[in-house]
Amino acid sequence: MRNVLVTGGTGFIGSNLAAALVQRGCNVRILRRPGSDLRALEGLNVEHAFGDVRDKDSVKSAMKGCDTVFHTAAIVSYWKKERPLMFDVNIGGTRNVVESCIELGIKKFIHTSSIAAVGFPENGTTADETNTFNWDRYDVGYRISKFEAEKEVLRGVARGLNAVMVNPSVVIGERDIHFHGGQLIRDIYRKKIFYSLSGGMNIVYVGDVVRGEILSAECGRSGERYILSGENLTHKEIISTIAEVVGGIKPLFQIPLACVKFVAAVSEGIASGLGRRPWVTRELFVGSHLKYHFSCRKAESELGYTRTPFREAVEKSFAWYRSNKML
Repeated sequence: MRNVLVTGGTGFIGSNLAAALVQRGCNVRILRRPGSDLRALEGLNVEHAFGDVRDKDSVKSAMKGCDTVFHTAAIVSYWKKERPLMFDVNIGGTRNVVESCIELGIKKFIHTSSIAAVGFPENGTTADETNTFNWDRYDVGYRISKFEAEKEVLRGVARGLNAVMVNPSVVIGERDIHFHGGQLIRDIYRKKIFYSLSGGMNIVYVGDVVRGEILSAECGRSGERYILSGENLTHKEIISTIAEVVGGIKPLFQIPLACVKFVAAVSEGIASGLGRRPWVTRELFVGSHLKYHFSCRKAESELGYTRTPFREAVEKSFAWYRSNKML
């Protein structure tokens, strides 16, 4: 692994991955649009290739001369209005990257998927890579797009591509300039959240995800998926820990799921009337009542993956936001 392309290199995971690869002495090229926000790449010595994963010609051009490709480009949205674009990027874009890798003879391809593509356990146990996708009944666009993108990768594997898929859980950490996982930290810091929901989820530190991506390139088995997760916690535990770190308010009560769905429906209705993006959507909270917990045992045993404690991940994230005056 010497000459590397990172799609989505200006994004949260992509920028952290680019930084880690540069530190390892790799020649790193990122594929980005001309108008991309470059704040997450500040100070990084990377080559910029202009294009879009939806444009196969630009993908192939960016890939020339590379031996390894990390595909992190994706749209994360739980708003139905953005679903066509998201499918075009997440599914069609992945198809373009996979086909380009095959045509150019790329040695190793690492696809950044998500736990969104992994099925949840019906009986409330901990899920792993073998859980069959079972989110169809809920019609959540993002989950469907990530699952379908994995199918594109597996089609490439069937054609001889040496490809590995990694499935991070909810990610927090440095360089999250658009507040994906970090939105929870900011809202608790601003004392906008002082309640919890039933159920729970898994949150992982971005540094762990990046190490998992690189380990996958080095020793991951082709055609396999590896869950890159952190601690399994209840929503109350998550919010309480963040509140302790950032000086927020610990949960005072638990909101019923029916109330959450009602607020999301009202948010969508108001946004539609005003022609704006909704604050929250019903898709965002689908499954929020579940204990959405995952095992990273496979990544630990096969890749040597390790996890950062949740509190430490929050502390690192919060310190970065404060130092960059983003709170």
